[in-house]
Amino acid sequence: MDKPVSELPRFVRCWKICCSLIFLLSLPLLAYGADDLRVLVVLSESLTPYQTFAKTFRQNLPSNILVSVLEHPEEFSVNDQQADLIVTVGVKATDLMMDKAAPVLAVMIPSTMYLDLQIKQTRVKQISAIYIDQPLSRQVALLSAALPESRRVGVLYSEGSRIDLKELHNELDRQGYKLIAKKMQGSETLSSDLDDVLEHSDVLLAIPDSNIFNSSYIRNILLSSYRQHIPLVGLSQAYVNAGALCAIFSTPEQLAAQASAEVLLFAQSRHLPGPQPPALFTIAVNREVARTLDITIKSPDSLHMQIENRGGVKR
Repeated sequence: MDKPVSELPRFVRCWKICCSLIFLLSLPLLAYGADDLRVLVVLSESLTPYQTFAKTFRQNLPSNILVSVLEHPEEFSVNDQQADLIVTVGVKATDLMMDKAAPVLAVMIPSTMYLDLQIKQTRVKQISAIYIDQPLSRQVALLSAALPESRRVGVLYSEGSRIDLKELHNELDRQGYKLIAKKMQGSETLSSDLDDVLEHSDVLLAIPDSNIFNSSYIRNILLSSYRQHIPLVGLSQAYVNAGALCAIFSTPEQLAAQASAEVLLFAQSRHLPGPQPPALFTIAVNREVARTLDITIKSPDSLHMQIENRGGVKR
């Protein structure tokens, strides 16, 4: 299936927002001549998204903030202990840095992991996070913008899922939707459980539940939804490329811009802000899927603007 066409106006607008934010935050740092800050960026793996984050993060910071990158967290050394702040990228890196002395800003982690971080840490220190998942209000806003006539939202979840069904139900109800949720009894019942959800739904919403939405099952999930003419709203560009109708997510560049802005604030106050969702986001649409399902959907740029107007960038 064709990849969604890049939306230049949306990219330019987001990039200007990032640049303006970083420029404004850097003014007080330069004006007051803060001491050099040593930041260690620890990547979970040497994968392209993590590398992209590290490159953009470094480019967004002034020269008096000294950035080093550790691609393999298990290789943390005595020299790395001199960092004033550790920025972890991904779950693995975050897990391995919790016992280090320096404050930790965890990026690209699920929001459900943050409470675990506070429990896990063996030192009394500052920790904060920029989540990888979008706020529920923003996800529901995408449903409203992309599929205004689809009022029944199907969700399939597993025993190990950490989704807050009550919060999701309340957010859907607030925006005029009905939640159709079903717990998968086991991998052997995935097909029948999914069919049951789809039978009573207008749209299927993917959630960050790796027991269900993984590379082994996603093809069958998409085929089942096609058979019942039910669109899937995914979690990333990869979902849209695979056959989801649309998705809302934040790119590594957007998360890096937000993280670098927080580091500039930390350089001034030596204090990390509270955990937060992504401030900037991207919309992707698969038009071939829309044609197949006979769905009229707006452009990613129009959807993005509509969500922003509904307060989709609020923290």
